[in-house]
Amino acid sequence: MYELIESPIDYGGLTLKNRIIFAPTTFGLPQTEMIARLAKIAAGGCAMIIVGDVPVLPRGFGPSLYTKKGAAFYRALANAVHAHGCRLCAQLHQSDSDLKGMLRYLPGLLTKRISPQQLRTLLNQQVGPYITGLPTKRVRQITDAFGEAAARAVALGFDLVEVHGDRMCGSFSSALFNHRTDCYGGSAENRTRFAVEAVSAIRRRLPDLPIDYKLAVRQEDPHYGNAGVLESELPIFVPLLEKAGVTSFHVTLADHGALSDTIPPKNHSEFGSEGCFLKFCDEVKALTKLPVCGVGGLTDPDFILQQLQSGRIDCVAMSRQLIADPDWPNKVFSGKTGEIRRCIRCNKKCLGGIMAHQGVHCIYEKETKK
Repeated sequence: MYELIESPIDYGGLTLKNRIIFAPTTFGLPQTEMIARLAKIAAGGCAMIIVGDVPVLPRGFGPSLYTKKGAAFYRALANAVHAHGCRLCAQLHQSDSDLKGMLRYLPGLLTKRISPQQLRTLLNQQVGPYITGLPTKRVRQITDAFGEAAARAVALGFDLVEVHGDRMCGSFSSALFNHRTDCYGGSAENRTRFAVEAVSAIRRRLPDLPIDYKLAVRQEDPHYGNAGVLESELPIFVPLLEKAGVTSFHVTLADHGALSDTIPPKNHSEFGSEGCFLKFCDEVKALTKLPVCGVGGLTDPDFILQQLQSGRIDCVAMSRQLIADPDWPNKVFSGKTGEIRRCIRCNKKCLGGIMAHQGVHCIYEKETKK
């Protein structure tokens, strides 16, 4: 019944054994625990795991591609995931947070005068001035670094890379943040330039490497997301990114708003339904023949099958569902859908765990440890 979900796909030049992808996720866990968690998800049958927020520059948030410790972590992770026939993707990103601005708020965060959500709001307010004021020379150094980072990722065992279309790429794309007057600001074409240069740097360095792009879409009426690309600007962004060397698109809602919008709970007023971000995939599908991966509260095998059968999407990305039940793919493929621990999108221990600095967990974990 679910043969299409289980069927292989050419994902931009890389064969995936089925249509299920683990979406990039910030776990906030020790490295050994993170490797064990992702290995379990790989063993559950998904075709590819995207490792979120792999820093492009030597200094950044998260394990570094440039240090012995960081390299050892990524190499161990690749070995653990590949042991289960699962592909591994590095989501390359450059933070758009002003480090000096973050240090300014650190005392308040440590003394709990500033909550994590308040800190997020304060940092988002600094994004516009920060990226607008970056010297042109520095911008080009950053975009060039995507090529070196991709080469290092491949050397450590990653099968492909994803350019993070939020973070700095998304901020440069957004007219809400980008107020530059040089070649990186103003028109939609200029605001695409940062992302195009990042993709081009990878393509020059690695001519045959599949390059996924996390395409962050900003919605108006009602307004959600502040970074990323307006829906009306997709006809400009998508062809330029494809021409630069992108081989697939991972489509979702733009960030830099409330985390509960990009990771929406079941009771979210706008994005509470299953497949809540797939409408953006419809718009991207009309502009490209490249594979498109959809995401957004996906849990139901029958619903997912319908979306694949209709050609609305080519692959499905999940995070919370595979955290709730890493064996979701194997259970679906073996006809045991009644045994799936279905994510109820409560956000209590996953998003809640991150906000409380306890790492990503799930309400089902106590049950599985009994």
